[in-house]
Amino acid sequence: MENKDSESRRKRMKPDEEEEGAISDSEKAQNEELETFVAGSEEVELAVAHILEKIERFTQLVSELLGSGKAMFQKIGDEFEERMIMVHKEQIEKWQEEIRELRMLDASNEEANALLHNARGLLHHAHADS
Repeated sequence: MENKDSESRRKRMKPDEEEEGAISDSEKAQNEELETFVAGSEEVELAVAHILEKIERFTQLVSELLGSGKAMFQKIGDEFEERMIMVHKEQIEKWQEEIRELRMLDASNEEANALLHNARGLLHHAHADS
């Protein structure tokens, strides 16, 4: 009877050992999948790190471009302001010169008008005396 008990124990153990072997194979497959996943994750992490580096470089480039663009527009704005002030000044000077010329012409016309008025008066007196 002892033999039969031993055999049945072995038979019972045999399937357990097979299950253990099956579990081991299953665990190995899972470990391989996990390693592949981890390896995949490392690749993904490297890709993500690469993209983050691109973002950082692009952000830095944009920041530099904004700074230089701002400086350029400031310089252009200053030059525009100076030029507009100069154009205004030149136009004001032209109009002031035009005003001086008009006043000189008016003064000259007034003198001519006064001379003509005096000449007319002399002619009228001369004509009246004759």
